[in-house]
Amino acid sequence: ERTLMQYPPQENWGSQSIGNARAEWAAVANAIADFEPVTMAVDPADMNLARSCLMSDIELVEIPLDDGWCRDSGPMILVNDSKERRVAGFEFNGWGKKFDSFHNDALAKGHFSRLLGFPLHPVNLVMEGGAVAVDGEGTLITTDQCLFHKHRNKHLSKAQIEDELCQSLGVKKIIWIPKGLEPDPITDGHIDGMVAYVKPGLVLLHTTDDRSDPNYEITQTAKKILETCEDAQGRKIDVIELPMTSESVLHLNFYVCNDAVIVPVAGNKKEDQLPLGIIAEAFSTRRLIPITGVEIAGGGGGIHCITQQVPSVNS
Repeated sequence: ERTLMQYPPQENWGSQSIGNARAEWAAVANAIADFEPVTMAVDPADMNLARSCLMSDIELVEIPLDDGWCRDSGPMILVNDSKERRVAGFEFNGWGKKFDSFHNDALAKGHFSRLLGFPLHPVNLVMEGGAVAVDGEGTLITTDQCLFHKHRNKHLSKAQIEDELCQSLGVKKIIWIPKGLEPDPITDGHIDGMVAYVKPGLVLLHTTDDRSDPNYEITQTAKKILETCEDAQGRKIDVIELPMTSESVLHLNFYVCNDAVIVPVAGNKKEDQLPLGIIAEAFSTRRLIPITGVEIAGGGGGIHCITQQVPSVNS
């Protein structure tokens, strides 16, 4: 139905990088707005700045914010069989207490819930949206590294975490990957840097051929797990490998909107051409829109990390 985003405030960004970060956030929002409505949450202090760089048809709403990662602090919106929508109220604690300032972002779900008119249901897990990948048909992929982090859910057993995920998200099968990509000093193994669904039963997986890279073993382990397990519908999962060709961006951290895929790029052919070709072939019915994401990546994420979808109930 629309995309939600959060305009990044100064709080957790260096004074030299915030301008470039805001420019990339705006470029993503403006690109998505060509395909579907966009609602941008903006800290009251930044409203004039946001208006100056965003297309006029992008809806701006005032919400106190600490940062701009709407995938993680924003609302994960669910649709039940009666086409009722709800917000899954996972606790946000600044990515395992990495930052002192996260209290405004911890309340962002509630603000969005009120603005959208969707009830919020508290969930007894500390989790960010980027920690899970779901296929919409009962399957969820996540990492042990993130969900069992000492400042997230170390006090819970795997059975307790699985039960909470199943109850809150309506999933039937959880696929556990041991670790996410390295280095990852902030999210502790978010799955959306490594695995993304193309459709149920088919995923893209970031991999590398460099055996000296710790990500070689990490991604080969993930590939073996994904290819040898069944999803919630009893299907084997097919894996498309997406080479990690860049140290500047993770091409796999893209966002799928209506009729398009918005992909972060480094801005040079050597790093971008091969991944873009693979993503374009995987999503052959959608337009591929490359957007420079170097500053976003420098902040610890990608285009998927700064966006959050509101599922439609009309189709």
